[in-house]
Order: sequence, then C-alpha cells, then structure tokens
Amino acid sequence: MPTGPVAVLVNPTAGRGRHRGLLPAVLQALAASGRAVEVVAADTGTAAPAACRAALDAGAGALVAVGGDGTVHLALQAVAGTPVPFGIVPAGTGNDIATNLGLPTGALAAAEAVAEALRTGRTRAVDLGRVALSGGTQRWFAGVLGAGFDAIVNERANGMRYPRGPRRYDVAIFNELLRLRPRTYQLGLDGAGTSVDAVLVAIANTACYGGGFRIAPDADPTDGLLDIVVGGRFTRAGLVRILPRVRRGTHIGHVLVTAHRARTVTVDAPGITAYADGERIGPLPLTATCVPGALTLLC
Repeated sequence: MPTGPVAVLVNPTAGRGRHRGLLPAVLQALAASGRAVEVVAADTGTAAPAACRAALDAGAGALVAVGGDGTVHLALQAVAGTPVPFGIVPAGTGNDIATNLGLPTGALAAAEAVAEALRTGRTRAVDLGRVALSGGTQRWFAGVLGAGFDAIVNERANGMRYPRGPRRYDVAIFNELLRLRPRTYQLGLDGAGTSVDAVLVAIANTACYGGGFRIAPDADPTDGLLDIVVGGRFTRAGLVRILPRVRRGTHIGHVLVTAHRARTVTVDAPGITAYADGERIGPLPLTATCVPGALTLLC
C-alpha cells in the first residue's frame, strides 16, 4: 500500500449538514491509522476531482471521501483505475454506495474501519462503470447510472430555485409524472443493438440508488458486468404502483420490466441527460463500460 498522508475530501453540507459536528471525531478516527490526515480544499463540486488529484500528486498515499454519494462520486474521479486506496465515510442522506459495497453506514464506525484498513493494508478490488460521452468526456461511477424518468426528475430539480431541500424533488416528480411518456431508446448490449420504447433505463454496477431503491437487485460489483434494467411503456398510474416493488427489488419479472447484463452498453434517446451516483453526467448518447477491479477499496 502506498505510504504518505491520507487526503480527505469533505462535504460539510452532505446529509443537509446534520453530520457536520462529527467531522472532528471522524478526522481523529482516521488519524488513528498512524498517518497524517490532510483535508482537501475544494470550493465547488466541479473543483473537487482536480483538488483530489493535486493532493495525490503532492504525495498523499490514500484518499477518503466524507459525505454522500455525490462526494464519493467526485473523489472517485481522482483514484479510479489507479492503485491508490480509497475509503468511504458515509455522511449523506442515502449513502447507497457504502451500503451496496457492504461498508459501515455510520460515519464514526466507517472512519474507524478505514483507519484499521490503512494500518493493516486491507483492501479489496471492486468494479466501476466508466462513461464516455459523444464529445469525448469520460466519467467514472460506482453505483447506478439513470437515463430515464429518474434522470429527468434530477435534471428538473437541479434547475429549480424553489422549493429548497427534499420538497424540490417532490415537486419535480409530480411535474414529470404529468409529462410522462415513453421514449424510443437505441440500446446496445455488447454490440447487439435494439430499439425499445421505455420510460426508464438504468445501468447499474451496484444494486441500489435513490436512498434504497433496489433497481438492480442482483447487481454484483465484482462480476465484471453491468446490470441494465429497462422499464417499458408504463403509464403514470403503473409507474406509481410499481415503485414499492422497486424499493423491495421485486419488480424484476414484471411484464414491462426487462433486465440484462453486459460489459459495454450504449444508450441514446432524445432529450435525456444522464445522472450517475446522483451527479449530472451529460446528454445522451453515451457508452458505459464495466472496468473490473478499477477501484482499490479500503475495507
């Protein structure tokens, strides 16, 4: 395992700030690894990946993300595809990535586990998804990429100034349900192309997103494959009715739901901006590829 300080990317607003008071204790727990701990300064989310890379270039031997799935996603951009060990201290609202990877979901317990892993050199390799947009931009994701109704709701919510907080997503969901319509997707699975009318396409490295919705219940981040779940021509009422089943992961097998596995996925549809790990990726078309063992996880 590389030696050197532990760089820590912190999002104090994660989980609507309710974990802010735990930060000194989290940093102290990480310091119990015997390594120096250095907080990465980033004024904005867009600046975070570059700030993490700069810390690693300056000699940091590990990177830890303290925050929600969005913070984890930003930090991943600096370590994915490298041997630099990565730790997760979940301090967000949903913390789906930590849950999916079988990590402690309490901030202090997670920090203590990361410190122990640093002391003992304990890591495991997990897969990541890598997205390539048509303009050449590439991004990594650990959890689920949404390219349907879920992504449309995110895009609307992020463009709203009012209301603030979770209510913004409630309003966005309501507005997009009123506009719900199937779109024609061009979907490629390991080179085999098909056209499908659907309201949702999710490309999953792990099972859950959205705070516990088990969209791809059988996804395994060590199998070298992405799970693709397609929700077909759902009506508004049908989509609302199936959501409890998505929460439980029992929607697979519904007549309008199809599930696939592939190493490489291409997807295109008009008017869709994709989101992964809750973060904006960019407009379709895109190609998503599973990269086996792309992340060295402190566990």
